[in-house]
Amino acid sequence: MFCDAHNHLQDERFAGRREEILADCRAAGVAKMVVNGSSESDWPLVARLAAEFPEVVIPSFGCHPWHLDELTPDWKETLVRWLDQTPGAVIGEIGIDRWMLENPDRWRAYLGTAAGSVGPEREPTPMPDQEAVFIWQLKLAVERGLPVSIHCLEAFGRLLELLQEHWRPVQGFLLHSYGGPAEMVPAFAKLGGYFGFPGAHLAPRKLKRREAFHVVPRDRLLVETDAPDQPLPEPAFLFSDSAGRSWNHPANLAVVYRGLAEFLEDDPAALAAEVGANFKRLFCS
Repeated sequence: MFCDAHNHLQDERFAGRREEILADCRAAGVAKMVVNGSSESDWPLVARLAAEFPEVVIPSFGCHPWHLDELTPDWKETLVRWLDQTPGAVIGEIGIDRWMLENPDRWRAYLGTAAGSVGPEREPTPMPDQEAVFIWQLKLAVERGLPVSIHCLEAFGRLLELLQEHWRPVQGFLLHSYGGPAEMVPAFAKLGGYFGFPGAHLAPRKLKRREAFHVVPRDRLLVETDAPDQPLPEPAFLFSDSAGRSWNHPANLAVVYRGLAEFLEDDPAALAAEVGANFKRLFCS
């Protein structure tokens, strides 16, 4: 049985087909998944999925750095309310992102592809504002004793500084789709970090990112799909939206486990047991 440490089943690209998708997941051996909200607009659907499929879905609520320009003045109160009224909820996806500041046109283009359209007037949130929102959510996780899922692109040095400067959740935190250098793994692990391995890392061009997982402590290793994003190079399941565009399917999780086991030269069943224990320790304790 496999555990997906990070996906976005609530995403509108899956609209109208979630029961079919979850049936595929069950057939592929997916036992649990953390479904990460990214903005106020999708938190209600995350909560609804958790209520409809409580045996599978662990709900997670957070403000993703790509969507901070959409925040309302009441976002903090709204986040607290969803945490209060949703059993088993955790915090995420939160984080910081320097990539979108350096590549605003590519950021807008990707948002447009995922959403179908995006206004050309959208601007990425400056780093000081990103950090303020991140720190507030990190503090909330500490106060509530909840694990947190963290997004980071091109800012791992700064993320390490922020985590060293502030309290971290006792349960730990997930570095979702870890893409930082291998040299930083021990420092993050010392602070309570877990490291998510996504299927996209199986691509030949991602060898350097895969190599970092040779030094990830085995009791801090997690596996994820990030579906519908980060497609695998050789997926078992294909998902197409209403416009005919292909996206990552969460049932590909089994493929990710097998690919990681082969890369680490490990027995697939033993790896699944280890990762399952790590998942339970972080998200279900």
